[in-house]
Amino acid sequence: MVQNIFKGLQVYSGAYALISKLKLWKYFVIPILISVVVFILIFVSAYGLSDNLGEWIAGIWPWEFGKGTFTAISTFISGIVIFAIGLILFKHIIMALSSPFMSPVSEKIEEYYTGQPAENHTNATFSKQLVRSVRIGLRNLTKELIYTLPILLLKFIPVVNIFSTALLFLVQAYYAGVSNMDYTLERHFSYRESIAFIKKHRGLAIGNGIGFLLLLFIPVIGVILVLPLSVTSASIITVDLLFDDDEGEHIGFEPFKIIENR
Repeated sequence: MVQNIFKGLQVYSGAYALISKLKLWKYFVIPILISVVVFILIFVSAYGLSDNLGEWIAGIWPWEFGKGTFTAISTFISGIVIFAIGLILFKHIIMALSSPFMSPVSEKIEEYYTGQPAENHTNATFSKQLVRSVRIGLRNLTKELIYTLPILLLKFIPVVNIFSTALLFLVQAYYAGVSNMDYTLERHFSYRESIAFIKKHRGLAIGNGIGFLLLLFIPVIGVILVLPLSVTSASIITVDLLFDDDEGEHIGFEPFKIIENR
């Protein structure tokens, strides 16, 4: 698991070069615009609501002594909670809306890797891709919220909140990786088959998702590059697994052979 997480991250170092080599930037123009607009809306909402929520939570403190400190802590934690939920919504909104634009990217990478036209085994059309992406997005959103909300409650417990932050990060990373990998899987597997496939390789999904989240911490440029780099990296991983995984267990993962051998 840990080894695959690092492998999922390692692929990012070759993603930019592959995008430029295959001239894929044109496919990312609209998704980048979607990312920027959605991120701004979520950031403004989180900033505006954190004070209100913090003051509302501070209302449960009945004493004047320490009320200022309790309010400050409540506001800070409220900001983290709102931002975490906003980040969840951001991921799923941009990934669902960008799905029809990301599929051609995945196809180009598959063609480059295999030397053959990418086959659409599921007969997915533009509208079917969008519907499937929304469906998998809603599934991921529901499951992510089920896991995330209890973890957020742990943030109010001293010491434990340190570990809850790491756990929250891994949960968000996994579901980001799931969505990125599905842009390729949608041509090869049904909805349920895709979920089963990713569960077998969840370490790689987490690694890809960690890269996705880390990019968002880079001011401005991160929001612009997050989809191009994460989707390209996930496509490299998924195509490699699909075409080298003969018996269900991947052996000999070589993330850079797509770039080096052509």
